[in-house]
Parts: sequence; structure tokens; C-alpha cells
Amino acid sequence: MSEQPSDNDENTHTGVKEPRSHSLLRSSLVVGVMTMMSRVLGLFRDVVVAGYFGSSMAADAFFVAFKIPNFLRRLFAEGAFSQAFVPVLSEYRTTRPFDEVRILVSRVSGTLAGTLLMVTILCMLGAPVLIRLFAPGFMDEPEKLALAGSMLRITFPYLLLISLTALAGGILNSFNRFAVPAFTPVLLNLSLIGSTLLLTPYFAEPVMALAWGVVIAGVSQLLLQLPFLMQIRLLPLPRWDRQHEGVRRIMKLMIPALFGVSVSQINLLLDTVLASFLQTGSVSWLYYSDRLSELPLGVFGIAIATVILPSLSRKHADDSKGQFSKTLDWAIRLVLLIGIPAGVALFILAEPLIATLFHYGEMQDRDVLMAGMSLQAYSLGLVAFMLIKVLAPGYFARQDTKTPVQIAVKAMVANMVFNLMLVFWLQHVGLALATTISAFMNAGLLFLGLKKAGVFKPQAGWWLYAGRLLFANAVMAAVLLMMDGEVQQWLDWSMWQRVGQMSFTVAAGLAAYGFSLLLSGIRPSQFRH
Repeated sequence: MSEQPSDNDENTHTGVKEPRSHSLLRSSLVVGVMTMMSRVLGLFRDVVVAGYFGSSMAADAFFVAFKIPNFLRRLFAEGAFSQAFVPVLSEYRTTRPFDEVRILVSRVSGTLAGTLLMVTILCMLGAPVLIRLFAPGFMDEPEKLALAGSMLRITFPYLLLISLTALAGGILNSFNRFAVPAFTPVLLNLSLIGSTLLLTPYFAEPVMALAWGVVIAGVSQLLLQLPFLMQIRLLPLPRWDRQHEGVRRIMKLMIPALFGVSVSQINLLLDTVLASFLQTGSVSWLYYSDRLSELPLGVFGIAIATVILPSLSRKHADDSKGQFSKTLDWAIRLVLLIGIPAGVALFILAEPLIATLFHYGEMQDRDVLMAGMSLQAYSLGLVAFMLIKVLAPGYFARQDTKTPVQIAVKAMVANMVFNLMLVFWLQHVGLALATTISAFMNAGLLFLGLKKAGVFKPQAGWWLYAGRLLFANAVMAAVLLMMDGEVQQWLDWSMWQRVGQMSFTVAAGLAAYGFSLLLSGIRPSQFRH
């Protein structure tokens, strides 16, 4: 499962065998392929869950009980912790002996595990309070409130397990072992699919099987990482030590990073709070549409961000300012190449996609139309969501967490204002649209901040590149609009008719986009870094 080539070289600081020539594009593709596998399984998972539970009271309760630890996972594990830990680890790896790297890993793992164990115990005890805090609208429905609280007690240990998994993944990524951490989320989807299909008959409340599936996933994801940490001689023996210099630096960087890197997740959580006051089904409609918008974001946006953070951190440690700027420029161009057509396709094919993936079992026609509208709102901001993922590392690699905090606070305030402005007019669609608007504000301010600081200078050829992208996306949009068809037709078709037509439509759109890019002069070789 390792993606390193056969021609290895030994790092003089760590003594660990590493790839001699390291391609950001190749590594991004490795992470992208693994993440695609996970996202496709994730969609299948949602198809299964939608078929069993639809947009019912039980589904709403589970999505909230899972969203709380999952939100904290993205905030701590994939967000603040990773963005603070990887730059410090990369600096240790570049400038210090391997023994000091091992000590850092030991102290960080022990401190992280001890802290999250205490948080987990407190939150499990206070589960009903957390549900009232994160979904206050549930207080009007005692049965839904009680069910969500019971499931939260089961799902919350996932935060501890997945945060330790993120620690292991951060170590592996820093040593250019990207495939294993990228494959790990597959286990979550397999666990939830298996729990839905196999465990639901054994529970009086079938949806409880999903909660136990989350715990099974957390354990398996952590265990998968351990042999690969042993392979690079960094399997930690956890030690609590908050006074260690590296631990203190990571903690200092984490505090502001909690907001700076995860503002989009905070915005989504605010959506859930407000959606809990809306009609039953609103939480589920937002969940299903968010899951579809997360597909290209996770496969490409997070993949690129995962690969460039260690690279940017090493370039900063080596004081390679020109290469630092070129890496950011490469990442932004690649995000636009992928993000714009993905957003256009999601907007045009919103209802057909929802129908093809989820319109089975308990999912009704109205659910498809409602989820499709919020998907269109999210699709408008897909490029912004992806840009945030690749621009934020430009700050964190330089161990600057204060600037993103200031930007995050502004974006969060804007999101809350737009939420309140739009929710009464557009209901759940207004919540999705407010998230999109605030994401553009966040991405724009991050971009301007990097330019103002002088660490990002656009390379030549941007206007020509923009024109080529505009042309290719216009051609693709025209093809998709011709093949889209009436929504009612998609609702009436059988599963295989939908799958066949959607596959043909997507293939035609991809072919039109790819051919138009080649015709305009864009070549894959231009993105080799």
C-alpha cells in the first residue's frame, strides 16, 4: 500500500528510507485515488442508510449524534491538530536528529490521548446537554432528543480514536507515505454499511446499529496505521508531557487554528442548529446534499492540501521562498481546473444525482427535490471550499495561525448574518447559500493575505489560463444541459435506467471538458511539479 518508488534514498536526519524524487502531482493522485475509493463507498453508504431510514426522525437523530464528534474530528484531527503538528514535525525532521523526532511523537501522542480521553468522558456524561446545544430544535420532540442523546454516548469515543489516527496519518504524510492515511476513511464507510445491513435486526431501535458502526470504524482505522508507523520506526510509546518544547509549540499553534482552518465545518454546524428548528427532513436534506458536494472537495481539495502542507513546511524551513510561492500557484491552478467543472456539474445535475443515488426505499420524491435545491446552493461555493483547503496551508506551513483566525472570525460572523437573513426566506436552502457566501469571503481574504505578505506571487500566464478554463467549462455546461432532461423522468425511471443515463451523461461531460482543455492548449505535463 506504499506509493514510494524503488529508487529510495536515506534521509540523513532520520535514517528512514524515502523517495528520491517526490512529485506533488503523483502524490496528489495517490491520495485522490484512495479518497475517491472512500467517497464512492461513502455515497454507497448513504444510499444504504437512505434506503433504510430515509429522512425520518431516527435519521435526523443519528446525523446529529454523528455530526457532533465528526465535527470535532474535522476541527481537531483534520483541522487544527494536523495543521499545527505537521509543520512542527517537518521542522524537527529537517533540522534535528531522529531521536528528537521520536521523542516529539511520543510526547505529542501521550498528551493528545490524555486530553481527549478526559474530553470524551465528560462529553459522554453530558450527552443530553450537547444535543440540546447543537440541535435545540429537538427539545420540542422528546423522543428524537432522547434517541440522539443515547447515540451520542456511543459515538463520542470516535473523536479520541480518530484523532489518534490523524496523529499517525500526519506522521506518515510527513514521511511521504500518503496512501495509507488516505485509504483509512474507507473503513468508516465499510463499518457503517456493514452495521446497517447486518446489525440493525439485533436492535429494538434499528438506527442504534449505525452508532455502534462508528465505534467499530474508529478502532479499525487506528489499528490499520500502527504497522506502517513501525515500518518507519515511529510507533510511539505515549508519554504525557505538556512541558516538552515541541508539544507547547503545537498547543500554541492549535488554539487559533481551531477556527482558522475549520471555519467551513463551523458554518455547517450552525446550519444544523438552525435546521433543527425547520420542518422534519431539513437536517437530512442538508446532509445528503453536503455529502455530494464533499465528494470533489475530499477527492481533490483535501488531497492537494494533504500533499502540499509537508512540502510547504519543508520549503519554509529551508527558506525557499520562490519554491513556496510556486507550490501555492500550482495548487490554486489545479483546484480551479477541477473545482469549477465539478461545481458546474453538481449545479446542473443536482436533482438527477440525488435521484440516482438516494431515491430508494424511504426516500420520497419531495426529499429529492428539497435535497437537490440545497445541493445547488452548496455547488456554487465548491471552488471556495476547495481554495480554503489549499490556501490555509500557506499560513500554517509558516506557523502563522493568527491571520487565519482573524479571517475565520469575519467569515463566521458573515455566515451567521446571512443565515438569519436567508433562512426565513429560503428555509434549508438559505442555510446552504449562506455557507457558500461566507466560504467565498474566507477564501478571498486568505488569498489577499498571502499576496500582501509577499509569500505568494502569481506565476505568468494566469489570464490565458482563466480564458481556457472559461471556454472548457462553457462547452461542458452546454453538453450537460442538453442531456439533463426533466426531473420527473429521473424520478420515474428504475435504478438501472438512472445509473445508465447518469453514467453516460457524466462521461459525455468529462469528454467535452477534457477535449476542450486540449483544444485550448492545456496539457497534463503543465501540472507536473
